[in-house]
Amino acid sequence: MSDNPQMDLARKFLEQTGINVFLTGKAGTGKTTFLRDLRQSSPKRMIVVAPTGVAAINAGGVTIHSFFQLPFGPHLPGVLRTGGEKRMNFSKEKIAVIRSLDLLVIDEISMVRADLLDAMNDVLRRYRDRDKPFGGVQLLMIGDLQQLAPVVKQPEWELLGKYYESPYFFDSAALREAKYITLELKHVYRQSDTGFIDILNRVRENTVTPDILERLNSRYVPGFVPDDKDGYITLTSHNNTARAINERRMAGLDTPPHTFSCDIEGDFPEYLFPTDRELTLKAGAQVMFVKNDPTGLQRYFNGKIGRITRIGESKIEVALDDLAEPVEVEPGEWTNVKYTVDPQTREISETVEGIFRQYPLKAAWAITIHKSQGLTFDRVIIDAAHSFSHGQVYVALSRCRSFEGLVLRTPLQKNAIINDSAVADFNRNMETDRPDETLFAAQRRIYYRSLLTDMFDFTSLKIKIFTVRKAFNEHLAKIYPKSTGMWNAASGRFISEIVAISEKFQYQLDALLTVSSDPETDRQLTDRIVKAQSYFLAKCEEIVMPLMNQSDIVIDNKDIKKKVSEAVGKLQEAFAIKTAVLGMDNSSGFTIRNYLDTRAKAAVKDLAAKRSNNKKAAAEPVSEDIENPELFERLRTWRKRCATRDGVPAYVIMQQIALVTVCRVLPRSEKELSDIKGIGKVFMAKYGPQVLSIVRDWLDGKAEGETD
Repeated sequence: MSDNPQMDLARKFLEQTGINVFLTGKAGTGKTTFLRDLRQSSPKRMIVVAPTGVAAINAGGVTIHSFFQLPFGPHLPGVLRTGGEKRMNFSKEKIAVIRSLDLLVIDEISMVRADLLDAMNDVLRRYRDRDKPFGGVQLLMIGDLQQLAPVVKQPEWELLGKYYESPYFFDSAALREAKYITLELKHVYRQSDTGFIDILNRVRENTVTPDILERLNSRYVPGFVPDDKDGYITLTSHNNTARAINERRMAGLDTPPHTFSCDIEGDFPEYLFPTDRELTLKAGAQVMFVKNDPTGLQRYFNGKIGRITRIGESKIEVALDDLAEPVEVEPGEWTNVKYTVDPQTREISETVEGIFRQYPLKAAWAITIHKSQGLTFDRVIIDAAHSFSHGQVYVALSRCRSFEGLVLRTPLQKNAIINDSAVADFNRNMETDRPDETLFAAQRRIYYRSLLTDMFDFTSLKIKIFTVRKAFNEHLAKIYPKSTGMWNAASGRFISEIVAISEKFQYQLDALLTVSSDPETDRQLTDRIVKAQSYFLAKCEEIVMPLMNQSDIVIDNKDIKKKVSEAVGKLQEAFAIKTAVLGMDNSSGFTIRNYLDTRAKAAVKDLAAKRSNNKKAAAEPVSEDIENPELFERLRTWRKRCATRDGVPAYVIMQQIALVTVCRVLPRSEKELSDIKGIGKVFMAKYGPQVLSIVRDWLDGKAEGETD
């Protein structure tokens, strides 16, 4: 437990329930710290994504567009972008990450558009549960809606406005379908002056009165020229203004310039660069650190302002106002990570794709308000008279530790404080629905029950079995009647011996859970769960396992082969996960952590096994429907050789049903061969003698073997 009750409650919701969480709070309330601590200690498998490269690097994650392989621009519901199928062709490693995921963290959610969140939902549903928002994965959305808004250009909104009430994430169709709670962090760590905090709150909530505006404008100092040693940084709403200030101030220094080239190893895209590729600095330049002190001495942090005192070809010293001696700055290192699944532990891990090495500095007489988000400064000059979007003035003001550290370049007008009405409406609703310990207890119980229900729910497995069964009956019954019969019989048994029993058991489970005060320690409930696991695991292995051997069959038609292969693959995935959770040890009680861990590892293990089997498969197994499999393989080899020679598909040479029938009938004469369905005059003239020769040779060899 910490001294922050909102943080503690958020942790419990995220670790012990499945409900989606929007974690918000004023600037400086510890949202970044919360995420860092959560990543270090949460039992759930998680990844972190963010809308921009800078935000992703700062959060230790990856960008939304790169992880989900999404194009830039609007994502319209139900409309596939050009090349969309290609982009959705994810690697097996990424699919494994998505399927084993328990928690998806989206940092700086205020900048994520509704359509982008819906596009993420499409990907997650594709590779997880199609029937659940975001594929059933839990979301943690972190950000402050009163800060920077999502970027949407007018031509884009002309398209998106037909589908969305606003561009903000909370108007995402998928999020509206999903349930989520909003938790607001209250304690402000960045500022300690209650008067300044009150001013910031008024700006944030768009309740600025004439008195508040007058107090703010008392920080307007006409013609203010800061003393270089004070380390003021200008925050401006436009990038061109910030660049011009930095270039002018750098050119005004009469010291020689020094340029430092970055070192890039592997894949590190330019949009992720934390500072310049070619970093030009001078002695006397005001700089900002763009990385925390890696030594642990905490001499500087991301956003700390200093001044270069000495600079050489391989040495930079920076003076800081709270240290007696300048700091000798060493090149910093940033990594571009890729999420993968560790083959040994089956945990989600971060694989380094690329490394960027450069001095962790940038010229910092001025930066944009947008790039200042998440940073803290002691002295700030704010040029926000021309702010053009929601939240900019609030972000700029809240970067400063104290009211006395603020200087306004121009007086603020009321119309410069832009707040979106959609955000105001959302915040009003948020105030009336505050999550508490009572809701947590209820959600924890719901989550526990949902996981138990999931373990004994065979609906998904049933659908996948019946999908394969349907494919056999529609396309393969004539060629493989025995295999088709097995699928039909097994489907019937699956319904009567597994599905029907599980539905009755769910009622028993609900009754036991309803009266149990603590399900995890309830001995009666535990014993019932363990017995049910034993029954259903045995039945699954008895009924479903034999079907797997009837799935690897020879199919000529490419479309049918693909259809059957995909259906069987999905069945194998579901079967592997279901048998894994049914086989877990719950003798000491069913726990959320154990179930999530077993289910996630099973998903990864199945994918790895399929890859291994694909590599090892040299020839397709032969179904029990095929009599005399050795002859079948000889004829298949001959057919393949003819097809390669003639440049045609194998079925053009000889149809599958004809090949199977030859192996059953064993024709010895032209008449016997020509009577087989699929064998016509053209075939007899061109290939008849060859087929009869293969059959006779096989029969002769078999006869010799029997007499030996």
